Amino acid sequence: MVTDNQLSELVALVARWALGAKYRIVTAESCTGGWIAKVFTDAAGSSQWFECGYVTYSNAAKVRDLGVTPRTIDDHGAVSERTVREMAAGALRVSGADVSIAVSGIAGPDGGSAEKPVGTVWFCVAGPRNQIIAEGEVFAGNRETVRRASVKRALELVLRLG
Repeated sequence: MVTDNQLSELVALVARWALGAKYRIVTAESCTGGWIAKVFTDAAGSSQWFECGYVTYSNAAKVRDLGVTPRTIDDHGAVSERTVREMAAGALRVSGADVSIAVSGIAGPDGGSAEKPVGTVWFCVAGPRNQIIAEGEVFAGNRETVRRASVKRALELVLRLG
């Protein structure tokens, strides 16, 4: 299982990168429920590089707060590449930040299907110069294990922008 210490180490790397580039980061979280924003704000000095976070757990919140189109959710589902791409773009638009992290998934123990089993999580990191990294993962384990792994993967993806 991903430890708090591992997350803290990754946050320190993200902070160094963001400060060096003078970037501000925004989060758009669903299945992680604000956990990425939490580990960011656990770090002293995070106000220098962390702009804000949106926890858009419901489909209505994704549409209302981030501008995800209802058609995207209807056609692709809340847990999809298309949805996290729109979440990431919307978070950048509404916050004015430089880098966004969007996460949507099925942490379990229920809610999965044959095509999207429990543990399915989609990520999108969007940065300056139209940089976009979008990918999906299927994590094994219980709800906490899936969520911790999702936070870790999101932080790793931010570092890939650098």
